[in-house]
Amino acid sequence: MFEIQPMDAATFRQQTRRSTIIIAVLFLVLAMLFSSVAVALFGEPGGDNLRFNVGGVFVAFLLTAALLRGRFWNQSWMAPAVYSWRLKRNLMSITNVMHQVTAAVEQNDATAMKVLRFYHLGLTQMHELDGNSSDHGQLWREVEAHKERMQALGLDTEQTRLDPAWLEALKPTSR
Repeated sequence: MFEIQPMDAATFRQQTRRSTIIIAVLFLVLAMLFSSVAVALFGEPGGDNLRFNVGGVFVAFLLTAALLRGRFWNQSWMAPAVYSWRLKRNLMSITNVMHQVTAAVEQNDATAMKVLRFYHLGLTQMHELDGNSSDHGQLWREVEAHKERMQALGLDTEQTRLDPAWLEALKPTSR
């Protein structure tokens, strides 16, 4: 179950920039270290050591990815970036079944209505957090029309939670 959390966009961008810089610097230091060690151990003085440099960068990438997912993922300084990643993953899971969602919304399916409302709220937040106001204006009319339709049907418009079972119920049964 994923839930949209209220966040200040400016603070979010500052914190995600900081975590991105930390990971980038870590990767650069590891890449330089492993490349230098690989050339020192296996390279030839004055020879072509490109493969050892590339190998060092590759090992640094793997180690950085492992540290990111294993060690840093649950750290408080990574929380905004992890939240953003999870929000985007959940929005993408809805996008993958959007044809089924919109078809079910046309049939006034309550589950589909809730999924689409969550999608609108999540997309709106993602645009705000990313500072992308150009797409938000275009989306606003669709969001408001759907919200009014939900209100007319007596459905709760505060759909800040996404239950994965809702998506499973909307997926096509045969492919």
